Amino acid sequence: MAQIPVLGLKHRKKQRAVLATVQIPKKSFVWSTLVLVCFVGFTFSSVWLLLPGFHSWQPAAATVTTVVKPNIVVTETVEFPDETVVFLKYPPSTPLFTKDDLYCHYVTPNLSQYPESVENDELSGQQLVRCPLIKPRGVLTSLSVENTGDTFSVGPTRRWNSLAYEAMIDRDNTTIVFVKGFNLRGGKQSDPSKFKCVFGWDVKNPKFVLQSDVVSVAQEVVRCNTPMSILNNPQRVIGSNMNQPIKVSVRMVGKQPLESTASPQRRLQPNLPGQKQHEMCVCTMLRNQASFLKEWIMYHTRIGVQRWFIYDNNSLDDIDDIIKVLSMDGNINVTRHVWPWVKTQEAGFAHCALRARDVCEWVGFMDVDEFFHLPTGMSLLDILRNQSNYPSSKVAELRVSCHNFGPSGLKHVPAQGVTMGYNCRMIAPERHKSIVKPEALNSTLINVVHHFHLKSEFRYANMDRNVIVINHYKYQVWDVFKEKFYRRVATYVSDWQQERNVGSRDRAPGLGTRAVEPPDWSSRFCEVIDTGLKDRVAEMFTDPNTGKLPWQNH
Repeated sequence: MAQIPVLGLKHRKKQRAVLATVQIPKKSFVWSTLVLVCFVGFTFSSVWLLLPGFHSWQPAAATVTTVVKPNIVVTETVEFPDETVVFLKYPPSTPLFTKDDLYCHYVTPNLSQYPESVENDELSGQQLVRCPLIKPRGVLTSLSVENTGDTFSVGPTRRWNSLAYEAMIDRDNTTIVFVKGFNLRGGKQSDPSKFKCVFGWDVKNPKFVLQSDVVSVAQEVVRCNTPMSILNNPQRVIGSNMNQPIKVSVRMVGKQPLESTASPQRRLQPNLPGQKQHEMCVCTMLRNQASFLKEWIMYHTRIGVQRWFIYDNNSLDDIDDIIKVLSMDGNINVTRHVWPWVKTQEAGFAHCALRARDVCEWVGFMDVDEFFHLPTGMSLLDILRNQSNYPSSKVAELRVSCHNFGPSGLKHVPAQGVTMGYNCRMIAPERHKSIVKPEALNSTLINVVHHFHLKSEFRYANMDRNVIVINHYKYQVWDVFKEKFYRRVATYVSDWQQERNVGSRDRAPGLGTRAVEPPDWSSRFCEVIDTGLKDRVAEMFTDPNTGKLPWQNH
């Protein structure tokens, strides 16, 4: 047996490093060493591939996969700015790994470490193992299983910012591909004739792919025609024990395709006539917002939201546990989709709009610190039904103004929640968020987070602030607000720490580029006292016996 020192960061909240030792069989240790030099662990199949459009059988490109008993497959490995994510595929009924089952091994001699987290994603059916990125020599090479000693290569590593990362087949049989690497303008369509979609097991090899025309290109979303053979059989088996799905990528004419982790799965249902399952749904993308989720979902469920799509963008808190607790409430329908892709909020909202279109009449796109406030006491569903009663108006988007709230004199997170704690805001509203009919969205799925582009026959309506407004708790106590300095999720918005963001409308004035608390932070952004939502929440939710709200810790 070989002794490998392991730097285990089990106590991350206390930032304490623990030195442990893992017992790994010598054979496995040699395996993990050799793979650094010659990539041992790849399985090369000399199989044959027949695709329509080819006149004869052709040998397939080399297939790359890694299997660890019992048939757990490493499907992809992607390097992000501060971590490397390994995607695992499990056979049905196989027990899943936990964070404490695995070690991440690096090219630096004898360096191993526990994963940051291990995430299970029901939508893709995969498990994501997040290994810290170690610089300058810490290239991830393999994972090992603590209780068995199994060690397996992570395979080729792809870069997050030059990648076709998600795909789905739409109702009209076009394939929608989500891509990074073309650096297209936000809010604008590009010329589709300058692009091609490619389908195959090895999208980089022009001999063994099918190409198709691109229908539209906008931001990070490419829509292309789907070859008939892909529609009939999007997954094919290579070899005796490997399931290799066909992938799709996009290339600019005259250039190589982007690397791809995207398989064109049919996840969208045909356009069935009749009423949608839900009148009002909400999509959000978040990171480390678990402590605020209960209040946000419980409140909005009470006023009419019936379905929740949570896109989790690399959280390290206990969001999964919170969602499981919320799901036990029969009135709350919430699902979490692990979305590891960095700076992709617009693409994530487009992805969510497609999923929600099958079951939702209206969808709101908003953040966890934004709350609909209905000053007249109407329910959200009443407002939507009033719009639906006038089909000739063709209104398919409701734009709701946002009031920005400040710290309201607080220095610590309010125990009763944001709606009860923050009651001082700026006078003038800033921007808006939208509730849209997903059926009315332009096929390019262009959005600027705040609103989508609609089909030509539809229009939007600006809502009266006396009927509905959003309380945006944008500037909370400093310990909460400073988390925004980590990274913005929107593609076309500069990160807080970049110099070019200093003059942006998206940041708090006068903060510079560092997370340093101003001495007067608690009193900033306070121009008018507004207790409208606070009073309503107290009336709706306060327990008469305990005086507490349902999201407070008991």
